[in-house]
Amino acid sequence: MNFLAHIYLSNNNDSMKIGNFIADSVPGRKYEDYPKQIQKGILLHRHIDTFTDTHQIWRKSKKLLVPYYNHYAAVIIDMYFDYFLAKNWHKYSEVPLEKYSTNFYKLLEDNFDILPAKIQNFYPIMVKENWLLQYQSLTGLKYILTQMDRRTKGVSKMSESWRQLVVYHQELENNFFEFFPLLEEEVKKFISINKF
Repeated sequence: MNFLAHIYLSNNNDSMKIGNFIADSVPGRKYEDYPKQIQKGILLHRHIDTFTDTHQIWRKSKKLLVPYYNHYAAVIIDMYFDYFLAKNWHKYSEVPLEKYSTNFYKLLEDNFDILPAKIQNFYPIMVKENWLLQYQSLTGLKYILTQMDRRTKGVSKMSESWRQLVVYHQELENNFFEFFPLLEEEVKKFISINKF
């Protein structure tokens, strides 16, 4: 799962959204430096990643891309699944994705001082290019994948990975529809068990 899914899966709790979003920039036990609900979001992010990366449906999806992208296949599948979430957003939220994205950017702006430096650095670009809304179209996804490819100096070849999405679109979307409800259920369990 990538940014959009992690934010969406935060139980509509603003602090958990922040934690879930910044988690990759918070190493080890540094999460303990944050308020309790942000801590819960960070731990939820880690739980989502573990559940996802070990699930047979996600692994089956990743296997389609390994011959093309090796270990970058995992990152690409996470991007694809955010694309499927955004593309089918009306099935998951009554708030249009454009408004949902704008509200989230405002949440980050209002809490800018507690964001890790890495997040603070890319926040202006994220807002300007509206990354969350970009996921909604193949053109937008291609743009994001190209940007990520540039960060790897072209080694990942992610800019080409939209081609496999076109080829395997139906199979991958079916995998997403099968997997995402299981992930939602897992998140509900995690939130109910972990009282902060």
